Formats: sequence, C-alpha cells, structure tokens
Amino acid sequence: MKICGIVGLKNSGKTFLAQKLIKYFIEQKFKVASIKHAHHGFDIDKPNTDSFLHRKAGSEEVIVSSSKRWVKIVELKHRKEKNLEELIDDLDNPDIVIVEGFKQEEHMKIEIINNNSLENHYLFPNLKNVFCIISNKKINTSLAQFKINEIANIAKYILEKT
Repeated sequence: MKICGIVGLKNSGKTFLAQKLIKYFIEQKFKVASIKHAHHGFDIDKPNTDSFLHRKAGSEEVIVSSSKRWVKIVELKHRKEKNLEELIDDLDNPDIVIVEGFKQEEHMKIEIINNNSLENHYLFPNLKNVFCIISNKKINTSLAQFKINEIANIAKYILEKT
C-alpha cells in the first residue's frame, strides 16, 4: 500500500491536488482511498434525519447503510482521536491512500505552495518526510518540484518514492 500525504497552508490547493491525484490514480486502475484531517468539529449528519436522531439520543456509534455506500459515525466522547496509522488500518486494502493534513505524522508528504506563500511560511523545512514540492513558482530547495498541472508526473513520482 502506497501512502502519500498532501500538506500546505490554508487555501494552498491541497483539496484540489488531492482530487486530481485521486481521479488520475482511478483512471490508472488503482484502488484509492483518502483520509482528510479536520482541525475543527464537523458533522456529516443532517438534523432531523433518523441517524442524527439516533446519535442525539445517545448512540455512540451509528452506521447508515444503503446499496450505494455506508458510513460509520463514532462519537469520541472522552476518547482520543485516532492517529493516522489507526485510520489506515480501518481501510479495506487500497493500493494508494491520499492523506490530506496529518502533517506531524511520519508518512511521506508533498507540500503544495501557492504563489502567495512567503518563504518563511514554508512547511517542508520543519516537517519530516516531505519529498516533493508542488508550486507554480521556483522554490529554493533540493526537493523535487512540480507545477500543479503536472498531475501525471506528480503521480509517477509518488509511485516511485512512497
């Protein structure tokens, strides 16, 4: 299983790049999974749906299942958030996992830098395992660099390096 993280400052294009890479790898017949870290509380459940009402009544785990997809919602209460390794263990054996966020974890990462980023705000000098930079401007580093529209080349590099 290949694991590649995408890190960058807010609004740098992480989700855009993740989408492009996922689509590319799917077109190449890979089984792809993705994990996105949210720094804030989030809710995938809509008020007044049955699953929402189950959860609000106190159910700590709710599974919603249909013929198209299923989802499991777990209320952590006072338990700690799962780390990336634990989340990956929950996946169903994908070929490639695209991870957005989780910048402090040990997996291999690429940093996306937008044109407005200042040099003293780059993440790669302070993070472990950044192996590639995505930017439309030249960055002063020995790391491999690609432009945002070079998806096939980025994907090939990910396959080689992870």
